[in-house]
Amino acid sequence: MSHRTDYFNDPAAPKANSIVPAVTAFILNDSGDVLLERRSDNGRWGMPGGVQEIGEDIAATVVREVLEETGIHVEVVGLVGVFTDPGHVIAFADGEVRQEFSLCFRARPVGGEIKVSSESFAVRWTPKAELHSLDISPTTRRRLEQGFQDSEVPLIS
Repeated sequence: MSHRTDYFNDPAAPKANSIVPAVTAFILNDSGDVLLERRSDNGRWGMPGGVQEIGEDIAATVVREVLEETGIHVEVVGLVGVFTDPGHVIAFADGEVRQEFSLCFRARPVGGEIKVSSESFAVRWTPKAELHSLDISPTTRRRLEQGFQDSEVPLIS
């Protein structure tokens, strides 16, 4: 996994040179804990997710990425929101600089067992009360807050 640097409304950020459809998954277990992974590309805690591949519908992207990164099988049950903040750019070691374009889906676990992957240092079910103590990016915090609101109307931003 390549190294990445996230910039948030930073005037020194490099200029974006791509937009790539990506997903994240807001997944709660029966106890109300959210599934998070400590990412190997930036060391921060985040929701599982990744980029859509050619030939794949977006719900299949969610299912595949969650399984690959966490070992948990999920079913997509809704949309938390669409996040397209041009002030959030992600610079990769290979020179790509992406403008954020992320669809955050609500999913429910239907099987599997937690495991780490090459994309994660750790994976765990995290109680909401512990989120404040974790190193989580501002955009991920926004997705988590929106997910916990459990709104029937997705956020479009």
